[in-house]
Amino acid sequence: MMKDRKRITFLWLAFVAGTLAIFFSLGHTRAQKRVQDLPPPPPKWKPKPTPTPKPAEPEVLDVVRVTSNLVMVPVSVTDSQGQAIQGLTVTDFRLEEEGKQQEIAEIGDPEQVPLSIALLFDISSSVSQKNFFIFQQNAAAGFLKQVMRPADQAAIFTIGNAPVMVQPLASAEVATTKLLTIPPATASVATAFYDSVSAAAKYLDENSPGRHRRVIIVISDGDDNNSRRILEVPRSELAAAVTGTASQRLQAKHHLAVIDVQQAVQKADAIFYSVNPGGPSVRLNQMSLRAQSGMSTVADATGGTAFLPDGEKDLEMVFRQVAAELRGQYLIGYYANSDVPAGQFRRIAVTVPTRPQVKVRARQGYYAKQK
Repeated sequence: MMKDRKRITFLWLAFVAGTLAIFFSLGHTRAQKRVQDLPPPPPKWKPKPTPTPKPAEPEVLDVVRVTSNLVMVPVSVTDSQGQAIQGLTVTDFRLEEEGKQQEIAEIGDPEQVPLSIALLFDISSSVSQKNFFIFQQNAAAGFLKQVMRPADQAAIFTIGNAPVMVQPLASAEVATTKLLTIPPATASVATAFYDSVSAAAKYLDENSPGRHRRVIIVISDGDDNNSRRILEVPRSELAAAVTGTASQRLQAKHHLAVIDVQQAVQKADAIFYSVNPGGPSVRLNQMSLRAQSGMSTVADATGGTAFLPDGEKDLEMVFRQVAAELRGQYLIGYYANSDVPAGQFRRIAVTVPTRPQVKVRARQGYYAKQK
């Protein structure tokens, strides 16, 4: 009986143990299934390296349009005594292009706009008397030293049988040193005046920085007997013109040559000044009068002046006047019509309506540039 009871108890415990084993086994299987049914955990987050920032690209401005359409007009305003008038503003000026009034965008400070100067020195037989030649050299050198600033440049040309550039654009010190080494003519030297001025204008146009003011200053009597246009006339007619009246053909060639020079200076956007060392004697000779008139034509068209000093003291005064004028000009800027074809000549006129009694000198026009 006792054995049977123990056996029953053992079987009961075995049943309970088996049942619990099955229960925990099923729970573990379900737990594993639930774990397997879950989506995989997200990958561990790794910070991305910060990319090296690219340098900001500079803002691209329409520089070509602005610089090609902006026209700068140097303007000299003087009273009846030739003294510069200062203190004028945009509202004092009126500027017209081809008869239409233009809006003035700015008046620049001449001290902030460097100069590119071409100084032409006549070494031909007609002006190279030794004593006066040296005086002219010293006066011209003094002018360059007076007017030029560190940012300015000057080139030196001689006028003789043909144009010669003896000094490319350089500082005042270099240019004046070279100018003072030019020797006077020791033999008969012809005068290629027109070709020399045209060569200087072309040189400035091709070598002067775009925003520089370009100035051509000529020390010469302006009489030409050896430029391309003039050599188209027979030598017999040239010789006859020295002692008598120039033939109609020679006069026509001089007229065409003056037009050539004027256009060359205008295309270079340069101002033309001439200083004739001939003095009062110029008025006694028809050929000399014609030469002075030709220089006056080019000067008037480009906003400069053709000076005819009476002597050495006047020569120095003339250079001082030119220096003061270049430093006291009004630089009037306006934006021209962008549709104008390149190479077309555009006439301009500058007045000061608020001061009708003053004298205004400015170039009479410009050639439209390539866009």
